[in-house]
Amino acid sequence: MAPKPLQQGDPAQIGRYRLTARLGAGGMGVVYLGQAGDGREVAVKVLRPEYADDGEFRARFRREVDAMARVRNRYTVQVLEADTESAMPFIVTQFADGPSLDEQVKARGPLHPEATIRLASALAEALAAIHAVGVTHRDLKPSNVLLTAAGPMVIDFGIAQIADTVSITRTGMAIGSPGYMAPEQVTGHAGREADIFTWALMVGYAASGQPPFGTGPTVTILHRILNDRPDVSAVPRQLMPLVQAALEKDPRRRPTAAQLL
Repeated sequence: MAPKPLQQGDPAQIGRYRLTARLGAGGMGVVYLGQAGDGREVAVKVLRPEYADDGEFRARFRREVDAMARVRNRYTVQVLEADTESAMPFIVTQFADGPSLDEQVKARGPLHPEATIRLASALAEALAAIHAVGVTHRDLKPSNVLLTAAGPMVIDFGIAQIADTVSITRTGMAIGSPGYMAPEQVTGHAGREADIFTWALMVGYAASGQPPFGTGPTVTILHRILNDRPDVSAVPRQLMPLVQAALEKDPRRRPTAAQLL
């Protein structure tokens, strides 16, 4: 993520972290580049005040932060601190320095087959660790994977159903980003099996440089997710059996993250 200047109205400090730039923004929160007292750079995600006033939202945020803090894996950003009770709830993670998969592919084209295989393995390992502590990502997409010198890093895991999604998690409402959703997400019933489906879509995107369900209006893409097969023809042949298994429309027929790994 390329840092951008702070905007008028952005806070100068959150907790004990001085904010120096913007890293990204979504419908429900803003991610800032922050600096700790020892000079270490961190990512600070601040949730918008209108959602902080929602009691159900706060309770869900508190549960998810607790779960996120238990995830320990080399391919997931680590939680350093969180405040779920302040007027502006926030969460602080290590700063992963590198372009997103989306930025990399748009700038340089599809990944080489060997790099695609390494990415697939790293994402499977990250999901296995996330799922092992009872968390579901629900918003795995090219902009939520950063390509760092240490390898791919999955960000926004665990609170993806709250922040930067199609809608707040409510029964019967869609969770996720169009183009990178499982069929059951479209109908509002997403579990960890949805992460497996989107793992395959991520591999397909990395290999081809194109969204597997194509582009177009959101309603058209969601219709394709429910009824069509995505184009993953560019996936390396070694990965194809796993990718095809992960793309089963019936979530019960998909492998687990541990099985993928």
